[in-house]
Amino acid sequence: MRICVLGAGAWGTALAVGAAGHPAGGRSVTLWARDPAQATAMAQARSNTRYLFGIPFPPALAVQGGDARDACAGADLVIVATPMAALREQLALLASVQAPVAWLCKGVETSAGDGPGLLAHEIQLQVAPHLHAGVLSGPSFAQEVARGQPTALVAASAHAGVRDMLVAAFHGPTLRVYANDDLVGVEVGGAVKNVLAIATGLADGLALGLNARAALITRGLAEMTRFGVALGARPETFMGLSGLGDLVLTATGDLSRNRRVGLLLAEGRTLAQAVDSLGHVAEGVYCARTVVQRARHLGIDMPIAEGVVALLDGRLAPADAVRALMEREPGAEHG
Repeated sequence: MRICVLGAGAWGTALAVGAAGHPAGGRSVTLWARDPAQATAMAQARSNTRYLFGIPFPPALAVQGGDARDACAGADLVIVATPMAALREQLALLASVQAPVAWLCKGVETSAGDGPGLLAHEIQLQVAPHLHAGVLSGPSFAQEVARGQPTALVAASAHAGVRDMLVAAFHGPTLRVYANDDLVGVEVGGAVKNVLAIATGLADGLALGLNARAALITRGLAEMTRFGVALGARPETFMGLSGLGDLVLTATGDLSRNRRVGLLLAEGRTLAQAVDSLGHVAEGVYCARTVVQRARHLGIDMPIAEGVVALLDGRLAPADAVRALMEREPGAEHG
């Protein structure tokens, strides 16, 4: 099986390393980097020292720069591992590819004009409608996957062939891949959990306690579910890997960039300072406003996400954002 991974950040590199080193063998993996200098450096070092220091590349992993379409030529499976902001461009380049395509990014595209921001599959339907495509998502830190630590993911697509290909490519002794046909639910879970993780990091940074953390995660899951169901997802999807699983990991894990943003804001850092200190993209910062905008359009109440946006926009100080949530009128738990 020939696999091409477009994007040499931490997560794309981790999956490429895992696939190339699969104990069953039979996989040849190309990792494509947008920056030719980065591609050359990785090929020479046989590792991605910028994002995954100390993780060696298996022999079956090749590195390539240049035109992404050349890197994908002859591939049996293409993985798009770019941030959400670059997905539209990459899918447009892949519009005529015959192989299954899956993306890894978790977010909502920043809204252009008056229209709502789009989920990844909605972008694909606009720019590359003939692709057989899907998403690989779930609770996963790149460093742990690259080290071969146990991880479970979900492969979601409307096409059974895409789901089967993703399972065949990545499922192994340390990486379990479950199939799901609820593409909307899996994408919503992956996007909204990043926003909620900022809120949880904020609460932890303010030392509000474990009770507050549990409340935020639980009520955040309710927000995520309401939003997803309004977009056509199945409610049970949010009790799975891409919903509850990814939310718990991102809201509590020390490797979470979005949680780290909340912690830094609680320390008094500005948003620019918090983002600059990460060295990686924190998707929750970029999609929070779009999530809230779309929720308002749907008539969905998302008070935690609304509070995060007010915090990111500078309209509320950290302590005031928490106070605003606690002063809301009481209501039914499942309302």
